[in-house]
Amino acid sequence: MTALFLRDLKLSVRAGGGALIGILFFLAVVAVIPFGVGPDLNLLSRIGPAIVWIGALLATLLGLDRLFQAERDDGSLDLLLMQPTPLVLTVLVKCLAHWVATGLPLVIASPLLGLFMNMSETAIGATMLTLLVGSPAIAFIGAAGAAVAVALPRGGLLVSILVLPLTIPVLIFGVSASYAAVEDPAPFLPPFLILIALTLFFAVIGPVAAALALRNTAD
Repeated sequence: MTALFLRDLKLSVRAGGGALIGILFFLAVVAVIPFGVGPDLNLLSRIGPAIVWIGALLATLLGLDRLFQAERDDGSLDLLLMQPTPLVLTVLVKCLAHWVATGLPLVIASPLLGLFMNMSETAIGATMLTLLVGSPAIAFIGAAGAAVAVALPRGGLLVSILVLPLTIPVLIFGVSASYAAVEDPAPFLPPFLILIALTLFFAVIGPVAAALALRNTAD
C-alpha cells in the first residue's frame, strides 16, 4: 500500500502538471472575482469564503478523470482487480494519494488567495481549516465517478457531471462553517462537525462504490 501511495503520488504530480495546474486554476478563478464584482472591499470579504471554496472545488475536479486512467491505459487495472489486497483498500489509498497531490496544495494556497478577497485573518483560518477537513470528501466522491467513466475514451466531462451534484452538501457546510467563524451569533462547531461527518461518510461510501464500478467495468 505504501508503494502504491508513492507511485500514485508521483503520477498525480507528473500527469498534466498535477498540483501546479490545480493551483493555477484556483488562482485564476479567485483572482478574476474582484474584477467582476467591483472594488467593494466589504462585498469581497463577505463573499470571500464562498468564492475560495468554489474555486477549490472546481480545481479539485480537474484531475479526477485521471484517477484510474493510467492503470486502464497500461493494463495494470486488471492486476489491481486480481490482487489479494481488497480493492476497496486500494481505491482508498489512491484517493488519499490524489488528495495529497492535488487537494492539499489548494489548502496551503488558500490563505494567499484569501487576501485577494480582503478576508480577515479569522475568515482565512476558518476557510483553510474547513478545506483541510472537507476537500478529501471530494476526492472520495470523485473516485466513484472516475471508476464509472474509466472505460470511456473521453470521460472527463462525465466525471464532473456525476461528481458535482454530490459535492454540494460538502460545499454548503464548508462555506457555512467558514461564515460561522466570523459571525458571532452563528455557532462554528455544528456545521464543522457535519463537514467532518460527510468526509468520513464518503470515505466509506466512495471507495466501495468505486470498487463495484471497477469490477463491473472489468466484467
